[in-house]
Amino acid sequence: MKNMLNFKNFTAQELQDILDLAIDMKKDPNKYAHALEGKKLYSLFEKTSTRTFLSFTTGITELGGHYFNQLWEDSNFVLGEPVSEIKYVCRNVDIIMARLIKNETVEMFGKNVTVPFINGCDNSYHPCQILADMMTVIEKFGTLDIKLMYIGAKNNVFNSLVEFFAKMKKGTLYGLTPLVNDTACGPDFYEEAKATGHYVELDPTMSMEEAKKYADIMDVLYTDTWVDMEFFNNPAYKEKKEETLSKMMPYQINDEFTKDSKAIVFHDMPMHVGFEISESVEQKNLEHILDQAENRRHAEKAVMYTLINS
Repeated sequence: MKNMLNFKNFTAQELQDILDLAIDMKKDPNKYAHALEGKKLYSLFEKTSTRTFLSFTTGITELGGHYFNQLWEDSNFVLGEPVSEIKYVCRNVDIIMARLIKNETVEMFGKNVTVPFINGCDNSYHPCQILADMMTVIEKFGTLDIKLMYIGAKNNVFNSLVEFFAKMKKGTLYGLTPLVNDTACGPDFYEEAKATGHYVELDPTMSMEEAKKYADIMDVLYTDTWVDMEFFNNPAYKEKKEETLSKMMPYQINDEFTKDSKAIVFHDMPMHVGFEISESVEQKNLEHILDQAENRRHAEKAVMYTLINS
């Protein structure tokens, strides 16, 4: 049995197989309409969600299965001993996806489940998002051998990008991350990725004028929200949010920054237009961004199928 907490226990070929399967599932959905017939997905949400909820629930349904959704706050995970709760849930379903805040909680699930478990996002990793992104890259460029520049926070999305490029050894990820979030990837995570030659860590104090020289030769420019979703509208986080936005505004992806670049722009959503991405750049690239978002469903279908049959 295999779980997907991140990409650590997957080979490059296994990840490529998932991407190939996702592309085929999108191309010929009828071929897979009964692929997981009768299988049951339990989805658990501690964090807010639009794409993760909709993509997993429609995905399992399109494969012939069923889903049972629960909010963390409505569950007995907030009251009881969590390991026994995990083992109970496993008695009832065939696969679990949880969107949780802490990586430590995800690791606890991974150690105690008796059915396959998928990390739907935590503060350290977001593997399914990156599989959808890379599926979109293949659709648009025909290869993973691209140059992608990420500008923003060193966060869960960025960590999974780093892990993917280092694992696949195709293409190059350039990271400009003036903002560093608290994640739990281990002390050697970035250094080991850099050693592969497929991750280039740019000077985080680099000006956007300097960064533009890199942007002009990229295939993809990628940004993400600077403020975690659970904090963006939280009044208690107001001062920290304003401080973060002020620090990061010079790093907005806008018309001036992209004017000499042929790159398409990615954003994993939800977007805070006017902050990490300007409205005009968002509008010019909205179809690409929506392709990313739609491909969450297809990538996750391939992940669920692969794990249930592993």
